[in-house]
Amino acid sequence: MTATLLDYDEVLERFDPVLGLEVHVELSTATKMFCGCSTAFGAEPNTQVCPVCLGLPGSLPVVNGAGVESAIRIGLALNCEIADWCRFARKNYFYPDQPKNFQTSQYDEPICFDGYLDVELSEGEIVRIGIERAHMEEDTGKMLHVGGATGRIHGADHSLLDYNRSGVPLIEIVTKPIEGAGARAPEVARAYVTALRDLVRSLGVSDVRMDQGSMRCDANVSLRPLGTETFGTRTETKNVNSLRSVQRAVRFEMCRQAAVLTDGGEIVQETRHFHETDGSTTAGRRKETSEDYRYFPEPDLVPIAPSHAWVERLRATLPEKPAEHRKRIQADWKLSDEELRDLVSAGAVELVEATVAAGADSEAARGWWVSYLLQQANTREIELAELPITPEHVARVIALVAGGELTTALARQVVDGVLAGEGEPDAVVEARGLKVVSDDSALTAAVDEALAAQPDVAEKIRGGKVAAAGAIVGAVMKATSGQADAKRVRELILERCGG
Repeated sequence: MTATLLDYDEVLERFDPVLGLEVHVELSTATKMFCGCSTAFGAEPNTQVCPVCLGLPGSLPVVNGAGVESAIRIGLALNCEIADWCRFARKNYFYPDQPKNFQTSQYDEPICFDGYLDVELSEGEIVRIGIERAHMEEDTGKMLHVGGATGRIHGADHSLLDYNRSGVPLIEIVTKPIEGAGARAPEVARAYVTALRDLVRSLGVSDVRMDQGSMRCDANVSLRPLGTETFGTRTETKNVNSLRSVQRAVRFEMCRQAAVLTDGGEIVQETRHFHETDGSTTAGRRKETSEDYRYFPEPDLVPIAPSHAWVERLRATLPEKPAEHRKRIQADWKLSDEELRDLVSAGAVELVEATVAAGADSEAARGWWVSYLLQQANTREIELAELPITPEHVARVIALVAGGELTTALARQVVDGVLAGEGEPDAVVEARGLKVVSDDSALTAAVDEALAAQPDVAEKIRGGKVAAAGAIVGAVMKATSGQADAKRVRELILERCGG
């Protein structure tokens, strides 16, 4: 059933949105949070499991020290207080993806709390997002629903369970209510998740690959009538897995909830599924309260009491913050504020930096990532970093252009080949026969043929109208499928015409 939506402008005339964002980050530790099983992505189903992460009777968990250190470093980077003492709790529920029938998490005693993250919007405005808590927990297994049209359980013939992910270390980062965003609420949500992703990546504790599920966002949205203070009933759109989708999900829920409220209906507190195809959400399950999970302290794990010395030692390992890093890059590359914002909004800063590190000029690297490659990402409706091309590939293409082996037009064909999975840039050049024709004998023959075909233009060039040479250059480029060296062609035209 298609949801009824209120026009976005009408939503803002009547309601004030309030957001709450819960982001789950999978840590890149070598082993799981409470056992020694590998966390490597992509293994055969159910090959990275043991009695502990399968919840078999008699098995006992042991805390992963690297996971605790990663949690503290994330908390410090988010300007959080670090608890002097905290412990794990059992979050009780039954789902097939959690064989223990409970999740080992933290409830009222998180390791990190009361922080903030400053987020820059597209026009340079800074918004401070309060952080309620960042706590440690374990991930669940993965369910694959087979036989249905949507990939979801409804309509499926059967479901398959893979417990490789069960027990992988997670940090859940929960914001305080985000109020006052108004029309920019969807943008604020995206900007926050973007900034959080960049911050966590800079710490080296996770690859934050949203496409692989190592970073996932649950977007809570509620509406309240303008001028009121009481929060409305919220919905929670689960496991949104791209920056663009976070923005779309928030906007859709604002428009859907506004339509329900305007028609006199009530919002149901529930989880919702986001659909990439059309940007819509559909109902999942009624949302439980914390009491429904029957939290109680985990009896098999000792409390964690980070010493002041330990916390300060970890604080000393924090890298330069992404915002400070960008300011330094701005100075090094001599970028205007607008150029830097374009890089940031495109998600291209790290990609350009890696391309420069691979040997490319910074201006050329920026030109490729924020123009042609950004267009390709937008066409595919994916993030720039998800394109199947690496900074090393782009640097090689730039080098081929700089060396005169490719024109810009030919270079785009090479990039298209890389994006299509045809191999490395040099392999694409060879397979497609894209190298620039620089042999003078071949170019001279093409120039003579073009001059003979347009004698009136040739006469103008001989008469001193050098600008007319452009028509001959174009003819030669067409005849050579764009592979001629345009600069050398122009020189030969002027030589043949006595210029």
